[in-house]
Amino acid sequence: LVNKPLVLLADDPTGNLAQETSAPVVDLLLEVVAEQGTAMVVATHDERLAARMPRRLRIVDKRLEG
Repeated sequence: LVNKPLVLLADDPTGNLAQETSAPVVDLLLEVVAEQGTAMVVATHDERLAARMPRRLRIVDKRLEG
């Protein structure tokens, strides 16, 4: 994020964090990408994390649903 990328790819960014730790990490990521105008693509199985994203796409039975 230091180099202000156009896109940030986050593969399960909270997967190894405890639930009470993951919320502040997501808050920080969302704040930084908003400030920098960076697009963030998050791949996750965590429904709580996905619910915090402004747009969600799902892959179900090899099909993209949006």
